Amino acid sequence: MTLIEPRFRGLFLSVFALFALFGTSMTIIGATLPKILANFHWDYLTAGIVLGAGAVAYFISTFVAGYLVKHWGSKPTILLALTLIVAGLAFFATTPNPAANTVLSALIGLGQGGVEVGLNATILRMDDRNTGRLMNLLHGAFAVGAIVGPFAVGMLMLSGLDWAFVYRGMAGIFVALAALMGFAALPPVQREAAEHRETRERLSASPAYWLSFFALFLYLGVELGVSNWVAEYFVVVFAYPPDASAMLVSLFWLGLLAGRFGVPLLDRGASPEAALVGLSALATAAIALLMLLGYLTVSAVTVDVGMGLLFLAGLGCSIYYPTVMTLVGACFPRSQSQAVGFAATGGGIGSFVFPFLMSSIAQDWGIRAGFATYGVFAAGMTIVCLWLALIVSKRRRDLTLE
Repeated sequence: MTLIEPRFRGLFLSVFALFALFGTSMTIIGATLPKILANFHWDYLTAGIVLGAGAVAYFISTFVAGYLVKHWGSKPTILLALTLIVAGLAFFATTPNPAANTVLSALIGLGQGGVEVGLNATILRMDDRNTGRLMNLLHGAFAVGAIVGPFAVGMLMLSGLDWAFVYRGMAGIFVALAALMGFAALPPVQREAAEHRETRERLSASPAYWLSFFALFLYLGVELGVSNWVAEYFVVVFAYPPDASAMLVSLFWLGLLAGRFGVPLLDRGASPEAALVGLSALATAAIALLMLLGYLTVSAVTVDVGMGLLFLAGLGCSIYYPTVMTLVGACFPRSQSQAVGFAATGGGIGSFVFPFLMSSIAQDWGIRAGFATYGVFAAGMTIVCLWLALIVSKRRRDLTLE
């Protein structure tokens, strides 16, 4: 079975490159967080507000983008989103002023939500068999960007160059990819008339519709929360060198990369629902153990074990988002853009709520207690995805019997 149809291969490479840079933009602030806190003299609460502004804008954008893709198409939605990202990255961290950076973070978040929904909807239309393999590969691109970005920041900091330069460089690359997407031919979106009678009422009546929302609500909060705070967590708890801490974000995303490329390439017909639940349970265990490790005496062994757990946490998280998106597409084939947008909105809300919760708890109780919230909510995301997997499996059996 061909992984990518020949007619879509050129388009997939363009989408892959854009999603990789999107991944970098989602993790770069977390990678530079120790430097931002030190150079701008922000406390945890201020950092949480700046991160939260981007997350609020992201979840608003994902909800709106589902309708924009539906009525405008993917390309105009993606190009508008890229314009907002470029505007935000061009000026973010040029001043220590929290208000200015909050606005710029919001601009970036608005653009990220549009890119997320636009590209996911495009991939679902390319994968008409709903195998999930293309979606996993696409989100492997996200992991590539999430690894390269923090690694580049770490190299900049170790070389003594201005760490904020990476934001301006990313803005320039986004401009180039926007020009490339302007010439790309994207698969068309099904029009309202072709949707039979799969109405908003039927969508909202389905448990899968709401479970996908809550699954990504919990998952994005955990994924981006760990990514944004793990560098600071290791610096404070394990006395890890600040200049090398950005590499830890890359380690987490290296685990995601291994899973997102490994699962679709090694998959030989296994149930995506079973893989989703199994790897989610691995992420839950790894995050919980990393949290507990923070309460032990610091030594070289605890640091090494912590890094190993961080990699396993990334591996466990690897297929969660793309698999949930694929299951949503399979459940609602005639309303994919709306269903995908709603599920992504759940992720956006999670990425908004969790930074505020984490920063508030860390401010009052310390970063160990703040990081413990991710262990609790990781368990929640596994329970929700198990429920969703059971519903989708039953749906597949029912369709087979018909």
